Amino acid sequence: MEGSSSDKLIVVTREPDGIAIVTINRPKSLNSLTRPMMVDLAKAFKALAKDNSVRVIILSGAGRAFCSGVDLTAAQDVFKGDVKDPETDPVVQMEQCPKPIIGAINGVAITAGFEIALACDMLVAAKGATFVDTHARFGIFPSWGLSQKLARFIGPNKAREVSLAAMPLSAEEAEKLGFVNYVVDQNEVLNKARQLAGAIMKNSQDLVLRYKSVINDGYKLDLRQGLAIEKERGHEYYDGMTPEQFKKMQEFIARRSSKKPSSKL
Repeated sequence: MEGSSSDKLIVVTREPDGIAIVTINRPKSLNSLTRPMMVDLAKAFKALAKDNSVRVIILSGAGRAFCSGVDLTAAQDVFKGDVKDPETDPVVQMEQCPKPIIGAINGVAITAGFEIALACDMLVAAKGATFVDTHARFGIFPSWGLSQKLARFIGPNKAREVSLAAMPLSAEEAEKLGFVNYVVDQNEVLNKARQLAGAIMKNSQDLVLRYKSVINDGYKLDLRQGLAIEKERGHEYYDGMTPEQFKKMQEFIARRSSKKPSSKL
């Protein structure tokens, strides 16, 4: 493992089983983000994307919050200046990361924290955790995707309520709406996220990366275009396979078929 120093505000821990855990580590400020933290978070995801030893990434927050948003005491540093650089934008780097990202939502996810949660591929949330959008309350214009993604995930009417009225969305309701995958006791959030990561890692790593890509890319398009992308990439995948690769595929299927079905998550 590495990066366990308590004085780091973004902590990256690489575990030997192929899981990397990224922790927003500013618990006394409910993990609110300063500009340097945003840059470090972006760099962390960029590095993990290139690290072949890492297969799944879990993102969490230290203490009782996931992320309470931007540190508004330094708002000018966050919202002005070189904020359009994709290299230092954590949400851009998360969206470009080919590996599955599981958000372990251990407490509140407010505004920027909500947007970071939206950039994850799957979410495990603690009972009582909430997602809150305060853009309209504080006169901050969204720029990490909340105005566009949330409506696509939970429906436009509910998204308008959450954003225009700054109405908290509970983890339990988010699960019913299909935004959160699992709601568990707070002390079980990381364990459940690891369990989900383990289930992913039992599968073909190459296909997991390709599948995430086609789902995420297709979701940005209409169904006709998405189906065309799936067809095109499927043909490219099979056309590029050698006889040896087909043999390995058959062997892999045979091994999996001979094993007992895994228990439900």
